[in-house]
Amino acid sequence: MAKNKESFARTLFIVVGLCLICSIFVSTAAVLLKPTQQENKLLDKQKYILEAANLIDSKSQVTKQEILDTYEKFVEAKVINLKTGDEVTGVNADTFDQQKASRDPETSSVPEHDIASIKRVADNAVVYLVHDEAGKVTSVILPVHGYGLWSTMYAFLAVEPDLNTVQNLVYYSQGETPGLGGEVENPVWKAKWKGKKLFDEQGNVAISVTKNPAIAETPYGVDALSGATLTSNGVQHSLTFWLGEEGFANFIKKARNGGLS
Repeated sequence: MAKNKESFARTLFIVVGLCLICSIFVSTAAVLLKPTQQENKLLDKQKYILEAANLIDSKSQVTKQEILDTYEKFVEAKVINLKTGDEVTGVNADTFDQQKASRDPETSSVPEHDIASIKRVADNAVVYLVHDEAGKVTSVILPVHGYGLWSTMYAFLAVEPDLNTVQNLVYYSQGETPGLGGEVENPVWKAKWKGKKLFDEQGNVAISVTKNPAIAETPYGVDALSGATLTSNGVQHSLTFWLGEEGFANFIKKARNGGLS
C-alpha cells in the first residue's frame, strides 16, 4: 500500500511539474511572439489600405519592405473625433486601436441608431489620406464595419477627394458563408463599386445595395450579393451608419470645406 501511495505521489509530482513547465513555456512564447504578431497585424492592415488606394494589386506578390515603403511614402493616418470631425493630436494614428477603444466605456458610447449592430462606437476613429508624388490628396480611406449574417465585417472604403465618389470597398475581415456572403471579397463584386456615389445632391446618404437592376445601374446603386440578402443588408447598414451623423459625417463636412491637408 505504501508503495502504491509513493508511486501515485511520484506520478502526480511529474504531471504537475510537466504542466508547470509547459505553462511557463507557452507564456514565455506568447510574450516573445507578441511584438511580431502586432507587427504582422499592422503590416496586414497597411496592405489592405494600399489595395483600397489602388497603390498595390491584390493579385500580385509584394514584399514586406515594399508595403512599408509605399505606405510611408503615400499614406498619412489621422485620428479624428467623430462628434466634431476635428483631428485629435497627441495620438499615434498608426497604432491607435479603434476596436479596443470601442470596447472601453471611457472611450466609446452606445450609438442612438445602431443600424449596423456594432453595439458601441469609439469616440475617435482613424482616417487615411493618400497623397501623390506632389503631396496632393488623391484618396480618403474610411474604416467601416457592421454585422452581416454570421459575423462583424470590416472594410476600408476608399473615396475620391470629393468625399462622394467611391474608388474601392475592400473587405479584409469577415466570417460570412463562402460562395454567398463571403463574395464581399470577390474582385468582380468589388469592381462594381468603382465610381458609385455615396450622397445625393442634398447631402443625404444615397448609396443602395439593391436587388433592383434599375437602381443598381444608377450612380447610387450596387448589385446585392446573390443568395446573401442578410450580408448585403449588412453592407448597406454599415455604410449608412458610418457615413451618417454618428459616423464620419462631421469629418466629411469639414473635409469638403478645406479640411484635407
